[in-house]
Amino acid sequence: MSLRVINLGLPKTGTTTLGVALEHAGLRVADYRLRRRSCPDKTIAGSFVARHLYDGYFATGDPLERLGAFDALTELSVLNKTLCLWPQTDFGLIEALRQRHPELRFVASWRDPEATAHSMLRWSDLGTDRLPRGNIPGLPRGYGETRLERMQWIAAHYAFLRRIFEGDPRFLEYDTADPEAPRRLSAHLGIEIPWWGKANENKAMPAKGLA
Repeated sequence: MSLRVINLGLPKTGTTTLGVALEHAGLRVADYRLRRRSCPDKTIAGSFVARHLYDGYFATGDPLERLGAFDALTELSVLNKTLCLWPQTDFGLIEALRQRHPELRFVASWRDPEATAHSMLRWSDLGTDRLPRGNIPGLPRGYGETRLERMQWIAAHYAFLRRIFEGDPRFLEYDTADPEAPRRLSAHLGIEIPWWGKANENKAMPAKGLA
């Protein structure tokens, strides 16, 4: 098992930036989906990271049973018309990772909740349709359409992570906008981070329609 770090941050908190940075650092990264061009196991290429985490968790107790060829998982959740899976919110799955893989490091990419809530609104139909219809842990179906509802859910998720990882040196929460973020990540993971920037950034849009 080569996997060394898992990001438990929410979408639109710099998860893609983290993935690109770790790829520049020489790690094999899975971000949301196992990309066909880079997945070493072609039998699972094209499938979702979250699906394999849950398949392993419920089949053998080890969420990483099929994902050991990767070094990093930088975006875990999937939310579409047929799947709504959020491993980063699941206490049982996270505890299984901690118990089964004591050498594993965790990070949580963080961004100001208001900025994250606004970015979710602007990203395709995430804030206007998928979140309110998704029945997500901490955000039941029918909630998440307004900025305040999304902000409360976002803030609660990071409070959850801080509580369960309190005092655990294997966990690092970092602000994506912090100039010190790459240095802190480098120290936490024991690798050099040669690139840090913005990836998968929203295009500028008018502020009207802000929930």
